[in-house]
Amino acid sequence: MIELYSWPTPNGFKVSIALEETGLAYRAIAVDIGAGDQFEAGFLAISPNNKIPAIVDPDGPDGAPISLFESGAILVYVAGKTGRLLPASVRDKYRTLEWLMFQMGGVGPMLGQAHHFRIYAPEKIEYAIDRYTREANRLYGVMDRRLAVSRYIACDEYTIADIAIFPWLRSHKNQGVDLEAYPNVKRWFDEIAARPAVQRGLAVLADRRKPLLDDRARENLFGAKQYGKRPGA
Repeated sequence: MIELYSWPTPNGFKVSIALEETGLAYRAIAVDIGAGDQFEAGFLAISPNNKIPAIVDPDGPDGAPISLFESGAILVYVAGKTGRLLPASVRDKYRTLEWLMFQMGGVGPMLGQAHHFRIYAPEKIEYAIDRYTREANRLYGVMDRRLAVSRYIACDEYTIADIAIFPWLRSHKNQGVDLEAYPNVKRWFDEIAARPAVQRGLAVLADRRKPLLDDRARENLFGAKQYGKRPGA
């Protein structure tokens, strides 16, 4: 059984959704990033970047255990292990990886910055809010144009690229985005949201989510502890 170390965030939900979609047996282990669990030695042993999610698969390649961090790498692994969510067509496979990289390099970091400066930053910096709100809308425009010609984001098949992007778009209002302005994205979003496996994946650890950040959580998420030297570094 796969061990999923996670927390109810967009990156965490990517992996729980993929596991639900593929039917792999797993158990979710909460890593409370507000409480600082991500800095514990046991977690750092499998996720040296002190970020969730991470997995441990006792039945990895050749039957040997494997641990993985970085949500994109985990999605590729889950797809490879099950033969699902990554197209057999070579062309569509690379289209899927292309859009997965789009999420990892653009959607996640930029929408994350929009969240931070619009919602979490202790001071409202107009330049940062404007920059990342505009970038969020630019990215939605890229996706809207793509989804005008494709049922799903990479091709006409549901893939790990869709799974990677979807959780980040659930907070579109916090990003300063009106989803109605991007009708193709909305059509796609509503279809993905209706999938039973997606709904199950979004329920994983969801009851542990804390809507407000206290000073301790802010320090663990955004403070100096993030930049401290780790043992063995």
